Amino acid sequence: MGIDASLIPDKEYFRIGEVARLIGVETYVLRYWETEFNSIKPVRPFSNQRLYKRKDVELILLIQDLLYRQKYTIEGAREKIRTLNHQTQPAYRNMDKDKLKFIDEIRNDLNDLKQFLKK
Repeated sequence: MGIDASLIPDKEYFRIGEVARLIGVETYVLRYWETEFNSIKPVRPFSNQRLYKRKDVELILLIQDLLYRQKYTIEGAREKIRTLNHQTQPAYRNMDKDKLKFIDEIRNDLNDLKQFLKK
């Protein structure tokens, strides 16, 4: 997906409050996104508190970018993520130039987001 992993602290699991602060949204927004994007699947251990895996946080960063910066609707963001997941299945050598360009654009957008979050 081209997510800049340096935005995300080096750990395996994140509590909902940590993710909310990292991403810059309220916790209720994350809970809502869970209902709209089936790919976000936090685990709930004994404490019943949501714990997000690193891949969930990467996906949440992408969702935030699609919704807030690129102004996609929820349905449009869902479709874009489906497309991205489908596109990343084959090896890079099998991708055409348009797909590679799209991935590079997302990578650049996420680097811009990283710089913005550092401010």
